[in-house]
Amino acid sequence: MITVRMEPGGEVKTFAQLNTVQQLLNRLGLRHTEALVIRGGRLLTQDLKLESDDALTVRVVVSAG
Repeated sequence: MITVRMEPGGEVKTFAQLNTVQQLLNRLGLRHTEALVIRGGRLLTQDLKLESDDALTVRVVVSAG
């Protein structure tokens, strides 16, 4: 089970099966330019593989300017 904490807001979502960061972003309805995906303090690119026990943070990037 992959656990995702959304920021801002703190909502927690779980997913049974995802292979890549891009699949996660697709499932969340986000483009890779709209969010940062973080695992263990490291930023992940959309091509990286996910593990079944991952705990991720997805930080939605808001541009104001």
